[in-house]
Amino acid sequence: MRVYVGSDHAGFELKQYLVKALADAGHDVTDVGPTAYHDDDDYPVFCLHVASRVVADPGSLGVVIGGSGNGEQISANKVVGVRAALAWSVATAELARSHNDANVVAIGARMHTREEAGTIVGAFLRTSFSQDDRHARRIAQITAYETSRTLPPL
Repeated sequence: MRVYVGSDHAGFELKQYLVKALADAGHDVTDVGPTAYHDDDDYPVFCLHVASRVVADPGSLGVVIGGSGNGEQISANKVVGVRAALAWSVATAELARSHNDANVVAIGARMHTREEAGTIVGAFLRTSFSQDDRHARRIAQITAYETSRTLPPL
């Protein structure tokens, strides 16, 4: 699977670890950056690029990493077509994929050991969307709003 990975300074070391671990596991990994540690870089730049590449490459997935993962998730979700989820456990990663068809996972480098983060990201990449009608219906509602900006009736 093709996986796009990006981080900020807080997630840089974890990104380096995950890029290698994912490639070693057989994934086609693109490191979107940063390529070197800079303590004043801005996470939106890298997250928006990861998200844009995922949307432009159907079937691919993305990983965005920061200190908490919150800002990274928010940034990625600004790209039309992205469903980014903050995952803090294997269960939340699996549910993000199976129920929400998330295509980007956000991870907080300050919240997990690199091994824990690797397990969470691995679960995200291994899990497929359930195709369950109720989940597909809900995703369709989100997509309709995303394109039309018209609120659904209550």
